[in-house]
Amino acid sequence: MNLLSFLKIKTAALTMRIFLTDDHAVLIGGLIKIIESEPDLEVVGSAGTVSDTMDQLTQKKVDLLITDYNLPDEDGLTLVRKVRRKYPDIKILVLSMHDEAHLVKEILKEGIEGYLIKKDSHNELINAIYTIKSGKTYLSSDVSKILIKGLNGVEEQRLLTEREREIVKLISKEFTNRQIAEELFISERTVETHRKNIFRKTGTNNLVGLIKFAYANNLI
Repeated sequence: MNLLSFLKIKTAALTMRIFLTDDHAVLIGGLIKIIESEPDLEVVGSAGTVSDTMDQLTQKKVDLLITDYNLPDEDGLTLVRKVRRKYPDIKILVLSMHDEAHLVKEILKEGIEGYLIKKDSHNELINAIYTIKSGKTYLSSDVSKILIKGLNGVEEQRLLTEREREIVKLISKEFTNRQIAEELFISERTVETHRKNIFRKTGTNNLVGLIKFAYANNLI
């Protein structure tokens, strides 16, 4: 094998193959331009319905599915469940106009890798894709803030103290330890202790992980 062939194979292996599902052709065209401006991202297909998506996935090698929630034949939640069942290795990023906490919560319970709102920037879309490519989960900052506001259920109240819930909500607003300390009239050292306790109790180590835990345990 010559060097050129080797490099082509290596490049293909590193490229993330992406499939798009949305019933708006203009949006699909825009997404393709944004995504394929990156050298290691490739759009391998697109569809406007759940049924067409499932048909095409049988014929293509796909690493990431980016889908809308509203689709003509069935909703995005149904598509997510079908893909999860038949193609468990395909990662899923939902790109939707919906920012209702209960809808986001329901779809995140299916174990998707990311959720963006359509008003989020092009840069955030690319950041989300690369975050997912690296094996992590991505929620846009707006989605995180919307969901964290729901951390006040009965189960969660038993898990976290009132002070810890206050700190979780400030963390969701991107407050630093110093800002949290000033807001709550406590020391930074006390804030850090509360943060450690919150992550220990929930078994997480960052905000995204905390939100995912809350979903899985019906806390929001």
